[in-house]
Amino acid sequence: MNNIFFLILRRMRTPLITVIVSYTIAIVGLTLMPGVDDLGNPWHMSLFEAFYVISYTATTIGFGEVPFPYSDAQRLWMTFSIYLTVIPWFYAIGKIISLFQDPALKQALTTNSFARAVDHLHEPFFIVSGYGETGSLLVKALDHKGIRVVVTEVNQDRVNDLELEDYQFDIPALCADAKMPDTLLRAGVRHPMCKGIAALTDNDHVNLAVAVAAKLLNPNLTVLARAEDDDVAANMASFGTDHILNPYTLFGDQLGTEVHAIGTYLLHKWLTGVPGDTLNLPKVPPIGKWIVCGYGRFGKAVVENLEREQITTVVIEADPELTHCENCIVGSGTEASTLKEAGIENAVGIIAGTNSDINNLSIVMTAQKMNPNLFVVVRKNRRFNEPLFEHFNADISMDPSDIIAHECLARMITPMMTHFLQLVRTQDNNWANQLISRLVGVVGESVPDAWGVTVDTEHSPAVANLISWGLPVTLDALTRDPGNRTQKLDLVPLMLVRSGQYFLLPEVTEALHVGDRLLFCGSSTAKSAQPITLSNHKTLTWIINGREIADGWLWRWATRKITRWRKSLRPQGKHSAK
Repeated sequence: MNNIFFLILRRMRTPLITVIVSYTIAIVGLTLMPGVDDLGNPWHMSLFEAFYVISYTATTIGFGEVPFPYSDAQRLWMTFSIYLTVIPWFYAIGKIISLFQDPALKQALTTNSFARAVDHLHEPFFIVSGYGETGSLLVKALDHKGIRVVVTEVNQDRVNDLELEDYQFDIPALCADAKMPDTLLRAGVRHPMCKGIAALTDNDHVNLAVAVAAKLLNPNLTVLARAEDDDVAANMASFGTDHILNPYTLFGDQLGTEVHAIGTYLLHKWLTGVPGDTLNLPKVPPIGKWIVCGYGRFGKAVVENLEREQITTVVIEADPELTHCENCIVGSGTEASTLKEAGIENAVGIIAGTNSDINNLSIVMTAQKMNPNLFVVVRKNRRFNEPLFEHFNADISMDPSDIIAHECLARMITPMMTHFLQLVRTQDNNWANQLISRLVGVVGESVPDAWGVTVDTEHSPAVANLISWGLPVTLDALTRDPGNRTQKLDLVPLMLVRSGQYFLLPEVTEALHVGDRLLFCGSSTAKSAQPITLSNHKTLTWIINGREIADGWLWRWATRKITRWRKSLRPQGKHSAK
């Protein structure tokens, strides 16, 4: 706020000085002009009287000659004063108008308003640095789930696009360089309600700077960063970045999983999708010879994962020296001769993975003319080319922005999901298929919600207190409908974490301990109903044993007294019976 005040003073210094000087000249001159009073005696205005007359004259061209009719000398000076003071006022008003059009002042006002909006956030929020293709998808998904977001973006046009979107929350957004520590501080990196920051710009070095600065400013903050370069990723890891996301590595890993374990792949897509979306069954990539066009970061990740699954690959690369491709066919893949040299007639699949959307579409169109039975994987680099890809029905479309946004969403909303998905990869495909069947039976074919529950007095006071009072609470109680204890909620317990150990798909008969952490997935209705059971002692007790407990504090006090009295009498009764 001080910066805005001093900026206004600097811009208005000359106009203010001009107005003050003109007023001073007019006032002093008017006191020197001789006049006569109503009795004909010589009279001069005092400084106060002159200030009063010049003040209303300069702004309204006068109310008359007060307190006495003026002499010719006074009228002549008043005429001069009118022009002397009105012109500086026009000059000052013009400067005021131009001041509010000043980019520096606009930026200062916007920055101050942004900082106030962030300071007034009283619920958990995430910072998203970069409102590009990936950032916009993530912000939309978080807003859809009712999670507050703060955005920093260096491009003003993108900030304008954000303000035009119809989000359910007002999203504070600032056009500023996120590499600057001041920007991160204004965005709330040290705010007590800030849960994490995602660096999602299209520049690895900017993401590195944001990740490093965020960790230095707040070491306890969860930091997610996009990195496509291995050296940058290693640098991020050395500073403790929690989640480093490479879209090409993630896609290559997913493609390999899709080849040998379609159930595991489908489970991963389902649990990292946007809740409510319908999940379509993916096509299974065939086993055989694959042609990969483009051996950049994307192509290398794909080739590595396909070869791990014992799939033969033939690489087409336009610049082998730049990409360090030792055994490949030189070309872009858009030419029929190059594809024929790679053996397109005998291939089962083709991957168009260059950094040009037009070239990728040209590659697959040419390849399909030569071999209509190809399994097609195409890389989509820019979301504004989406209409072009919609008219081309590829078997798999790789969208880096979509992959990163889904991974960030899973890690932000349910951090336990990351560990669960890692453990899922250690299970076989049949295990994944059985879990998918169970999920379909509970929530249908829509992407379920996922959430975590911690058994403690802060997040689930009813559960923690009943356990501490000696009443066993099983996992089954948390799966019951608080409105009807005989009905099950539409949810599935995915994982139990106890004392650093992870247990997949725990049984509902498992007795809970204080400190346990649970991962659930299910319908949004189940997610909203479960907190009643977690926090309400009366509801939880009714679910466990079907008994109603006293609701008022007096009845609870009396019940505890009676219970203690009965316990004290129980040993005496046994003794007397003998």
